[in-house]
Amino acid sequence: MPKQARPLENDQIENCKPATKTITLFDGRGLILRVQPSGNKIWYYNYVKPISKKRTNIKLGDYPTLTLEEARSKREHFISLLKQGEDPMHWQLEEYFMEDIPRTIKQAAERWLHLHADEVTKRHLFNIRRSLELHVFPSLGDFPVKMITPVIIIKTLKPLEHAGKLETLSRLCTRVNQLMDWCVNHGFIESHRLGKIRSVFRRPTASRMKTIKPRELPELMQRLNSGSIDIISRSLLEWQMHTMVRPGEAVKARWQDIDLVNAIWEIPPEYMKMRRPHQVPLSPQCIKILEMMKSFGQQGFVFQSFYRKGTHINKETANNVLRRVGYEGRLVAHGLRALASTVLNEHEFKADWIEMSLAHGDKNYIRDIYNNAEYLIGRREMHNWWSNYIEQARLGAAST
Repeated sequence: MPKQARPLENDQIENCKPATKTITLFDGRGLILRVQPSGNKIWYYNYVKPISKKRTNIKLGDYPTLTLEEARSKREHFISLLKQGEDPMHWQLEEYFMEDIPRTIKQAAERWLHLHADEVTKRHLFNIRRSLELHVFPSLGDFPVKMITPVIIIKTLKPLEHAGKLETLSRLCTRVNQLMDWCVNHGFIESHRLGKIRSVFRRPTASRMKTIKPRELPELMQRLNSGSIDIISRSLLEWQMHTMVRPGEAVKARWQDIDLVNAIWEIPPEYMKMRRPHQVPLSPQCIKILEMMKSFGQQGFVFQSFYRKGTHINKETANNVLRRVGYEGRLVAHGLRALASTVLNEHEFKADWIEMSLAHGDKNYIRDIYNNAEYLIGRREMHNWWSNYIEQARLGAAST
């Protein structure tokens, strides 16, 4: 019967000094520590390979990075693998190649969000992360990404349906599916079955941005003229109305992006919802607004904040103006785009021009760039017409 090795102690390991030849310390059951002449102390596990029946050593790690207790834990794990007929060396090689693969929902989401950061705005990225932190990570953060099933995710999101938070629920269904698609595309999982989870839940009621009818535009312009509104806030609202851009895009207008000679506003992709550059032909009325804004400085943003130097005013400013002149519940700033679309379509301007000016764009990016250049002359004519329409409404003479 082979002699049983006496288990090692930490003091014994610490006090073992290097010699001219490698010293081997035995802890028993295949765990050994080799003290090399250089002073390095390395853990090995000695075992018989299940298939070839040859004895071999497998390196576990360096001491003290890998402690005595941790080395013993690895030994026990390898012993259990051998009992199942698995070779610890094969398992360790698989672990080495798989170590960069996210194992849990949270690990996968963190990787996905990191790579997603260049594709969306910081605010949108924050909203995605926050929704996962609030509604997914608490119960599923440590859940293995390979084991996620429709039943598990539905049970996790069901409280949102009970609470009536259907918009949040719908967005989370989309985000979880995007995350799992990303895992499949990167080879972390073979497939997933979450594609139809949204069909299980009640859908949110679709609601359009509140807007007004074309015949109500003169009243709006009259209220804006008579209301007690500061010049920057009123100019911002009118700028958004004339240019047809989104509220968040309007406030980010910069002097450096405006070509006064050619009367065009070149919006960089990072300021656009669709993350694509956008050209806005500037009507004479837009140029007049810019002339008024020059008195506040021609560096940085056109519509500068009253309270924070060097930044633009808040994107909710236009909505605050509309509430102040009595349009709360009737019209929101984003609804001005719907108003422009209605009027321009009623007057039979080309649909492609309208869609391009609203920055809805084309799914084919190359064709989108081509069309933008091709349509610019026609769009300039349309923008000038639309600005004149607004001007007529100011005088109470817009046709309806």
